[in-house]
Amino acid sequence: MKIIDLPDIERVNRKPDKVSTIISSGSFSERGFLIKQILLKQYVESTDNTLGDYSLITSEVFTDRGSIEMIYDEGFRGKDALNGASEFLIEHLGISGLILRSIIALEAEIKNNNI
Repeated sequence: MKIIDLPDIERVNRKPDKVSTIISSGSFSERGFLIKQILLKQYVESTDNTLGDYSLITSEVFTDRGSIEMIYDEGFRGKDALNGASEFLIEHLGISGLILRSIIALEAEIKNNNI
């Protein structure tokens, strides 16, 4: 099961411009879900001569019971947007919040679809 939790799924209906692996161990669990991998994906949507690239950055959390892709950040974040988002996520303990948010969304989807 793969869930894409975005208001406009068309924004991610292509290969991302860049991908950063945050976790790929599969060695811990949260609320009964085994976390296998966490990725950040960057989709450059436009470029402004003054502001630079407008990027949509999504997180994708893979578990033993499915995966979910959600918006992590978006806006004019410069040429190194994905690296900056990855560093911020790791350095400021954002991983735990990202995992919890993803698991709650997966739980809701499983409950709503009786999976």
